[in-house]
Amino acid sequence: MDEMDEDLEKFDPNIPEEGPSAPPPGWLEDIHGYQGNNKGGPEDEEPLYPPPPAYNPQPELNRSTSVPNIRVPSVSEDVAREALLKFVESKWKYSSKPARNLTFKTLKPITVYRYRLETYTETRTSAWQFEPYNGKPSQQTRIYLPFSSKRCTFCHGHGRARNKRCTRCHGRGRKRCLSCRGDGYKTCSVCHGAQNLLHFIQLTVTWKNNVSNFIPDRQPDFPDKKFEKVSGDPFFIDENVLVYPIVGFPDQEICDVSTKLINEHLCRFTSTSRILQQRQTIELVPLTHALYWYSGKDYGFYVYGVENKVFTSKYPTSCSIL
Repeated sequence: MDEMDEDLEKFDPNIPEEGPSAPPPGWLEDIHGYQGNNKGGPEDEEPLYPPPPAYNPQPELNRSTSVPNIRVPSVSEDVAREALLKFVESKWKYSSKPARNLTFKTLKPITVYRYRLETYTETRTSAWQFEPYNGKPSQQTRIYLPFSSKRCTFCHGHGRARNKRCTRCHGRGRKRCLSCRGDGYKTCSVCHGAQNLLHFIQLTVTWKNNVSNFIPDRQPDFPDKKFEKVSGDPFFIDENVLVYPIVGFPDQEICDVSTKLINEHLCRFTSTSRILQQRQTIELVPLTHALYWYSGKDYGFYVYGVENKVFTSKYPTSCSIL
């Protein structure tokens, strides 16, 4: 038995192949800006970070922002009735008769401010990666290796089945190995036969607009989640690399949440990302409580948002299909 046959006998297909391994510590040279971070192993807890940004903005002390006064808009009876009719048309179980014939008692506008803080950030992560290196052609020689084919299980190696030429092995009595295609070797799943790996640092840059919204909860009968689907009038927009807390606004809760969210964004994003731009906005979200009378009973509904959406928990009549 020659050496090649001995190697084949030592080969055990049940032994799993070794997976790709990262460069050992110290094998790769230090790269400028990444010194001391080239461990490269997949089990390293700390990722490989790129050089820090050239500029990291810092807030100035005792700076604040003032906001102009705003007048709360009102909704007319015609607008409120039209909004209710449109709402009723979208509900198959509601009749439009009460909406057309109701009598308004009061239309009470409610002041609702929505504060929004947006922080646009850039986050960078990096890690050692590798790919097959095909910069230089590799010389390959393919030969038929003895014992690398398998006996055909359909004709049991005879080349014929039921007195006919075997269609599985084409009369050869043996089938080509599907794993090595008869060469006796399997192509490396890591280098894909290139026999070399190109190691490099892959940098991933993520830009994201981080948004926080706040609306004071002052209407127990109106669900605040309804405001998420409508827009308001942005009467105040402050945009800069860094924005500063609002002071002197009539609604003190808006001033307080401005300070809170700005500090939260600074603490959360400056430690892992670079802040590129910030914007704070105050919107006046229209909200009107309409009280009306119909068929001797009192009812009410809300008109909200620039889109004049309607919310009501009770409507005078309904019809059902029997």
